[in-house]
Amino acid sequence: MTVHWTDLMIILTGLFYIKYVTFVLLRGSSSLPFTWHTMFHLSMRVLVARGYHFSLRSSCIRSCRASYHHSSSSGHTTQKDVLRIGEFVLGSLLAMGTSYYIFQYREPRLVPARLETGATTTIHTTSSELGELSLAHLQRSGSGELSSAGGAGDITDAFGSSSFSTSTYGSPEDVQKAIEELRDALPGKNRVQTSPDSLRVHGSSDHSYHPSCPHSVVVMAYSTDDVVKVVNISRKYKVPIIALGGATSIEGHFTGFPSGSICLDLSAMNSILEINEADGDLRCQPGAKWEDINNTLKDRGIPLFFPLDPGPGATIGGMIGTGCSGTNAVRYGTAKAEWFLNITVVLPSGKVIKTRRRARKSSAGFDTTKLFIGAEGTLGIVTEATLRLAPRVPTKVAMAQFPDVEKAVSAVQQILNTPHGPHIQCVELLDDHMMAAINTAGLVDAPYPVQDTLFFKIQGSPESIRDTSNVVQEIVQRHGSTRFEFAATEEEAGEMWENRKYALFSTLATQPGSKIWTTDVCVPVSRLPQLVYETKEDLAKAGLKSTIVGHVGDGNFHALILFKDEEELRSVGEAVHRLVHRAIQMDGTCTGEHGVGVGKTEYLVEELGEDTVELMKTVKNAIDPLNLFNPGKLYPENNKDKTQMT
Repeated sequence: MTVHWTDLMIILTGLFYIKYVTFVLLRGSSSLPFTWHTMFHLSMRVLVARGYHFSLRSSCIRSCRASYHHSSSSGHTTQKDVLRIGEFVLGSLLAMGTSYYIFQYREPRLVPARLETGATTTIHTTSSELGELSLAHLQRSGSGELSSAGGAGDITDAFGSSSFSTSTYGSPEDVQKAIEELRDALPGKNRVQTSPDSLRVHGSSDHSYHPSCPHSVVVMAYSTDDVVKVVNISRKYKVPIIALGGATSIEGHFTGFPSGSICLDLSAMNSILEINEADGDLRCQPGAKWEDINNTLKDRGIPLFFPLDPGPGATIGGMIGTGCSGTNAVRYGTAKAEWFLNITVVLPSGKVIKTRRRARKSSAGFDTTKLFIGAEGTLGIVTEATLRLAPRVPTKVAMAQFPDVEKAVSAVQQILNTPHGPHIQCVELLDDHMMAAINTAGLVDAPYPVQDTLFFKIQGSPESIRDTSNVVQEIVQRHGSTRFEFAATEEEAGEMWENRKYALFSTLATQPGSKIWTTDVCVPVSRLPQLVYETKEDLAKAGLKSTIVGHVGDGNFHALILFKDEEELRSVGEAVHRLVHRAIQMDGTCTGEHGVGVGKTEYLVEELGEDTVELMKTVKNAIDPLNLFNPGKLYPENNKDKTQMT
């Protein structure tokens, strides 16, 4: 006789939870005033009193025979035995549901196995406005499931995987109420904007081709207090909130949410609040741009600078959110180094925290500053940051050209591993297509030879620059460089480096009327030549035109791929997909500095593993249980890559 697989799953899942909940309950107390027998009867009495009736599938009662279950004296499993087992499993599950939420509210989301019920039931957990679990209650439902739904719709199954749902977000009426309350809380011209043009501009980008959605309202913030007001209203009406800074993201970080969302525009919070020259740090608001900070320091005659240099227009808040880097990364590292001494953050609860003091180092507890770096606005909204500055030192720009990428990369590896490596501030790779684009754009007086090219910035004292330059020249020539030259003047050095910074516009100039999809990946430096070769070959087979720009010193490169119509756009998306998988298979990452956003969530499990992604979700759920901060970004909806292509 056969046993239906769903019945076995019910029993096996029940046994799993019995073991799990026994551990959960007993680790905190070994003298609880009730037993499993008592818990079972209490649970069943409560359910019966409320009109709930459970029944096992008849196929299980008819055919389930297992010698390892408690059996009758005859040695055979009887219908009564199976009923007893079923009641115990169901009672244990129900006891688990109530006791778990009472004793372990810190981990509020657990979905037991699916049960077939006579009068179907759903156990829901509800959250207070502060985002803390407040109670567990029974509610009749037609779903036929015994499930839990956190305030943010987070669901965790028997195997630990979780996803996010939009079922508990505010209704359209709630969104309208939130808008009216925002107008009352933040009076003033253009503080609260609902015009279609404003909603569209704040919810999409000309540099991103991922699906976008307009916001319901745009709110201009000028202070931490403003941000707190908006967050409290967001939580009150369960309307998602998305922070916006320089709007330079290309992975869809600031697009709106389908159920309605508040765009919190922080671009006006762009002040430098304090400069501590003696300590080498600076405090500013999140809307400050890195170029403006460095220009201010230079204009004031302060011989310091902030070394993180992503794309033009990037703001400090966005740089923190994406864990950015830039061309200086080979010398100064990324945002995840010690360049942010502390940050002031508004949490989803409305509380304001400062992650640490201003000291250069601290071993006092968790490094909560880094918790928010790379979190993409999903854990908190940054309203102030203290930046560590570096001495501004003289630099010299050099250029070396090679017949192929492999020779260029091998030269860089050898240079960085010499005692002169620390004097290399930047080393950038521009492929032959990029050099042709620079020539086409007319950015140079004399066209460059169309070859794979390295641009170096060498820093230090005049003596160290001289010595390092000699070593660089010797090594690149040994690796087959066909041309090597230094910028003769500071003006020439600036022009040479601009060619790298304006790669996007140079690429667009090669094919007027086209658009461009930019993506980035990062691999161990030794794998970079292979990745570049395979990517260029793949793009050529697809009939796509592109350029490649790389931070060759750390294995990070950007592919700038042109397209003209929807068909080419689809081809570009497929090519990017293959590029990302190629990088991950080389022990690399889906993004070196652009961030995940909506564009690369599908790759996170492949890169990090399910358990690591679950840990990230656990942190998210603990801080933002209502899932109101930038939902739909960073965290995969399901822990599977559904779109992997072979």
